[in-house]
Amino acid sequence: MSARRPVRTVFLGTSDFAVGVLGALAASPHRPALVITRPDRPRGRGRRLQAPPVAIAARELGLELAQPESVNSEQARARIAAAKPDVVCVCAFGALLREPLLSEHELLNVHPSLLPRWRGAAPIERALMAGDAQTGVSIMRVTAGLDAGPVCLQQAVAIDPEDDYESLSTRLQELGGRLLVAALERRPPCVEQDDALATYAEKITAEDRRLDPARPAAELARAVRALHPHIGAWAPVGAQGRLGVHRARVLPGPGPAPGQLSLAGERPVLGCGRDALELLIVQPPGRRAMSGEEYVRGHRR
Repeated sequence: MSARRPVRTVFLGTSDFAVGVLGALAASPHRPALVITRPDRPRGRGRRLQAPPVAIAARELGLELAQPESVNSEQARARIAAAKPDVVCVCAFGALLREPLLSEHELLNVHPSLLPRWRGAAPIERALMAGDAQTGVSIMRVTAGLDAGPVCLQQAVAIDPEDDYESLSTRLQELGGRLLVAALERRPPCVEQDDALATYAEKITAEDRRLDPARPAAELARAVRALHPHIGAWAPVGAQGRLGVHRARVLPGPGPAPGQLSLAGERPVLGCGRDALELLIVQPPGRRAMSGEEYVRGHRR
């Protein structure tokens, strides 16, 4: 059934992904009465204080903004209650929501996967790393379990063989905004997830960034795409230590020995446990990103 009036909302979000969803919500009849995001934090080499992407977007959209140290605190919960939301919308907030907040409001979360597959912190990256043919967006009711609440709406998105994090997350972000607005307007029933089918998208670690040449080249190519451009992958390269890899592709068949970097061809080729990995765009330590051709020419001088 369609909503007879605009749904009064509060929005909780932090990351770049959440910005697109916030924009869609703000442009709808269900414009948030309040946006809650994380506090400003020191970032970058200079450790300068920087606002989260959602804080910047909320100010640009003219939305009321709060940045409590903890959204579960009594003060933050009072601020949310004062906005009198019908629904609290959540997207990539980056902190656990606990009782009594969970019971005080209806909370709908925008999660970029086809739940129960890829619950957790890095669903887009893990779907790409696993070589999934599709992923999607789920609108789910927030519960105490990690992304385990009942799902209200869900739509699949095909993963293109050339997709990286940026291209895939852009499509999922746009879909997430549309589905959230549709969920608020249609208020569909939520269906419990099958926990037996759940997989978990663990947070990306330093080890995930390292392209282990003992693994098949196809796995490493997927890792490069999954971590580009927001985190970045790197390959161990002899005495140089590491070489950043922004784009790569599989070269089927025999190649250099695993771990050996060949500069004999037009572009650098990394030997892997199966097949080889051609490095299309690389970034040496302390230098700018460059094409594989530039890198090879520089080492032939």
